[in-house]
Amino acid sequence: MIKALLFLLQLAFIFILSEAKSSGLQPQAAKSFNISYLQSATSCSYTVVITTSCSSPRYTRDQISISFGDAYGNQVYAPRLDDPSSRAFERCSSDTFQIYGPCAYQICYVYLYRTGPDGWKPESVKIYGYNTRAVTFTYNTYIPSDIWYGFNLCQNASSSHQLSSWKWFMYVIIGLLFLVL
Repeated sequence: MIKALLFLLQLAFIFILSEAKSSGLQPQAAKSFNISYLQSATSCSYTVVITTSCSSPRYTRDQISISFGDAYGNQVYAPRLDDPSSRAFERCSSDTFQIYGPCAYQICYVYLYRTGPDGWKPESVKIYGYNTRAVTFTYNTYIPSDIWYGFNLCQNASSSHQLSSWKWFMYVIIGLLFLVL
Protein backbone atom coordinates (compact mmCIF):
# COMPACT_ATOMS: atom_id res chain seq x y z
CA MET A 1 0.00 0.00 0.00
CA ILE A 2 2.75 2.46 0.95
CA LYS A 3 4.78 1.54 -2.15
CA ALA A 4 1.78 2.30 -4.36
CA LEU A 5 1.25 5.65 -2.62
CA LEU A 6 4.91 6.56 -2.99
CA PHE A 7 4.72 5.67 -6.68
CA LEU A 8 1.68 7.96 -7.10
CA LEU A 9 3.55 10.71 -5.26
CA GLN A 10 6.50 10.39 -7.64
CA LEU A 11 4.18 10.55 -10.65
CA ALA A 12 2.53 13.68 -9.26
CA PHE A 13 5.87 15.43 -8.78
CA ILE A 14 7.03 14.47 -12.28
CA PHE A 15 3.80 15.84 -13.74
CA ILE A 16 4.07 19.12 -11.83
CA LEU A 17 7.73 19.58 -12.77
CA SER A 18 7.08 18.88 -16.46
CA GLU A 19 4.19 21.36 -16.47
CA ALA A 20 6.37 24.02 -14.84
CA LYS A 21 9.07 23.57 -17.50
CA SER A 22 6.58 23.84 -20.35
CA SER A 23 5.14 27.10 -19.02
CA GLY A 24 8.36 28.98 -19.91
CA LEU A 25 7.17 29.80 -23.40
CA GLN A 26 9.39 31.60 -25.88
CA PRO A 27 8.21 33.83 -28.72
CA GLN A 28 8.42 32.36 -32.21
CA ALA A 29 8.25 33.49 -35.82
CA ALA A 30 4.74 33.39 -37.24
CA LYS A 31 5.27 31.93 -40.68
CA SER A 32 1.56 31.57 -41.50
CA PHE A 33 0.32 34.79 -39.88
CA ASN A 34 -1.60 36.94 -42.35
CA ILE A 35 -2.65 40.54 -41.77
CA SER A 36 -5.19 40.38 -44.61
CA TYR A 37 -7.63 38.51 -42.34
CA LEU A 38 -8.14 41.65 -40.27
CA GLN A 39 -11.62 42.98 -39.65
CA SER A 40 -12.32 46.63 -40.33
CA ALA A 41 -14.59 47.34 -37.34
CA THR A 42 -13.15 49.78 -34.84
CA SER A 43 -15.53 49.55 -31.91
CA CYS A 44 -13.33 48.64 -28.91
CA SER A 45 -10.39 50.29 -27.21
CA TYR A 46 -7.30 48.49 -25.92
CA THR A 47 -4.47 49.75 -23.77
CA VAL A 48 -1.15 48.20 -24.72
CA VAL A 49 1.90 48.68 -22.49
CA ILE A 50 5.20 47.70 -24.10
CA THR A 51 8.26 47.60 -21.88
CA THR A 52 11.63 47.78 -23.60
CA SER A 53 14.44 45.72 -22.11
CA CYS A 54 17.36 47.38 -20.38
CA SER A 55 19.65 45.37 -22.68
CA SER A 56 18.04 46.83 -25.81
CA PRO A 57 19.86 49.55 -27.78
CA ARG A 58 19.56 52.99 -26.17
CA TYR A 59 16.91 53.96 -28.73
CA THR A 60 15.62 52.59 -32.00
CA ARG A 61 14.62 54.18 -35.28
CA ASP A 62 13.02 50.91 -36.37
CA GLN A 63 9.38 50.73 -37.39
CA ILE A 64 7.38 48.69 -34.88
CA SER A 65 3.91 47.23 -35.53
CA ILE A 66 1.67 45.02 -33.40
CA SER A 67 -1.19 42.62 -33.99
CA PHE A 68 -3.13 40.70 -31.36
CA GLY A 69 -6.41 38.88 -31.03
CA ASP A 70 -8.54 36.10 -29.65
CA ALA A 71 -9.32 32.50 -30.58
CA TYR A 72 -12.45 33.55 -32.51
CA GLY A 73 -10.71 35.44 -35.30
CA ASN A 74 -11.02 38.95 -33.86
CA GLN A 75 -7.75 40.68 -34.76
CA VAL A 76 -6.44 44.11 -33.81
CA TYR A 77 -3.66 45.70 -35.84
CA ALA A 78 -1.62 48.86 -35.31
CA PRO A 79 0.71 49.37 -38.30
CA ARG A 80 3.14 51.88 -36.75
CA LEU A 81 3.65 52.36 -33.03
CA ASP A 82 7.07 53.98 -33.38
CA ASP A 83 7.52 57.73 -33.32
CA PRO A 84 11.10 58.96 -33.01
CA SER A 85 9.93 62.38 -31.81
CA SER A 86 8.13 60.77 -28.84
CA ARG A 87 11.21 58.78 -27.81
CA ALA A 88 9.22 55.55 -27.92
CA PHE A 89 10.97 52.25 -27.27
CA GLU A 90 14.00 53.64 -25.46
CA ARG A 91 16.02 51.28 -23.28
CA CYS A 92 14.50 50.57 -19.82
CA SER A 93 11.23 52.34 -20.60
CA SER A 94 7.54 51.56 -20.88
CA ASP A 95 5.32 53.00 -23.58
CA THR A 96 1.53 53.01 -23.41
CA PHE A 97 -0.63 52.99 -26.54
CA GLN A 98 -4.40 53.32 -27.01
CA ILE A 99 -5.33 51.06 -29.91
CA TYR A 100 -8.79 50.68 -31.45
CA GLY A 101 -10.06 47.62 -33.24
CA PRO A 102 -12.70 44.91 -33.31
CA CYS A 103 -14.02 43.79 -29.95
CA ALA A 104 -12.27 40.61 -28.88
CA TYR A 105 -12.75 38.10 -26.13
CA GLN A 106 -9.73 36.86 -24.17
CA ILE A 107 -6.55 37.90 -26.00
CA CYS A 108 -4.50 34.78 -26.68
CA TYR A 109 -1.96 35.87 -29.28
CA VAL A 110 0.30 38.82 -29.94
CA TYR A 111 2.83 39.43 -32.69
CA LEU A 112 5.31 42.26 -33.12
CA TYR A 113 6.83 43.29 -36.44
CA ARG A 114 10.08 45.24 -36.66
CA THR A 115 11.81 46.62 -39.69
CA GLY A 116 14.90 48.82 -39.64
CA PRO A 117 18.64 48.90 -38.96
CA ASP A 118 18.85 49.34 -35.18
CA GLY A 119 17.35 46.28 -33.53
CA TRP A 120 15.03 46.28 -30.56
CA LYS A 121 14.46 44.05 -27.54
CA PRO A 122 11.09 44.26 -25.80
CA GLU A 123 10.83 42.92 -22.27
CA SER A 124 7.05 42.43 -22.28
CA VAL A 125 3.74 43.37 -23.86
CA LYS A 126 0.70 43.81 -21.61
CA ILE A 127 -2.76 44.20 -23.16
CA TYR A 128 -5.88 45.49 -21.41
CA GLY A 129 -9.31 45.34 -23.05
CA TYR A 130 -12.96 45.79 -22.15
CA ASN A 131 -14.03 42.14 -22.58
CA THR A 132 -10.75 40.55 -21.52
CA ARG A 133 -8.54 40.01 -18.51
CA ALA A 134 -5.22 41.81 -18.75
CA VAL A 135 -2.66 39.52 -20.33
CA THR A 136 1.14 39.80 -20.35
CA PHE A 137 3.43 38.23 -22.94
CA THR A 138 7.09 38.12 -21.90
CA TYR A 139 9.51 38.47 -24.81
CA ASN A 140 12.94 39.37 -23.39
CA THR A 141 14.52 38.66 -26.77
CA TYR A 142 15.44 40.67 -29.85
CA ILE A 143 12.74 40.85 -32.51
CA PRO A 144 14.02 39.62 -35.90
CA SER A 145 13.64 42.04 -38.78
CA ASP A 146 10.82 41.77 -41.32
CA ILE A 147 8.85 38.91 -39.75
CA TRP A 148 5.90 38.72 -37.36
CA TYR A 149 7.29 37.42 -34.08
CA GLY A 150 5.46 36.50 -30.90
CA PHE A 151 3.08 34.15 -29.16
CA ASN A 152 0.00 32.21 -30.18
CA LEU A 153 -1.61 30.51 -27.20
CA CYS A 154 -5.04 30.24 -28.83
CA GLN A 155 -4.77 26.54 -29.61
CA ASN A 156 -4.16 25.96 -25.89
CA ALA A 157 -7.16 28.06 -24.83
CA SER A 158 -9.66 25.21 -25.20
CA SER A 159 -7.40 22.72 -23.40
CA SER A 160 -6.62 25.01 -20.46
CA HIS A 161 -9.58 23.60 -18.52
CA GLN A 162 -8.21 20.08 -19.01
CA LEU A 163 -4.79 21.11 -17.72
CA SER A 164 -6.23 22.76 -14.65
CA SER A 165 -8.37 19.66 -13.98
CA TRP A 166 -5.25 17.50 -14.15
CA LYS A 167 -3.42 19.88 -11.86
CA TRP A 168 -6.20 19.77 -9.28
CA PHE A 169 -6.37 15.99 -9.56
CA MET A 170 -2.64 15.78 -8.75
CA TYR A 171 -3.04 18.13 -5.80
CA VAL A 172 -5.83 15.93 -4.43
CA ILE A 173 -3.61 12.85 -4.78
CA ILE A 174 -0.75 14.58 -3.00
CA GLY A 175 -3.11 15.73 -0.23
CA LEU A 176 -4.44 12.20 0.23
CA LEU A 177 -0.90 10.84 0.37
CA PHE A 178 -0.01 13.23 3.16
CA LEU A 179 -3.13 12.24 5.08
CA VAL A 180 -2.36 8.53 4.75
CA LEU A 181 1.34 8.84 5.54
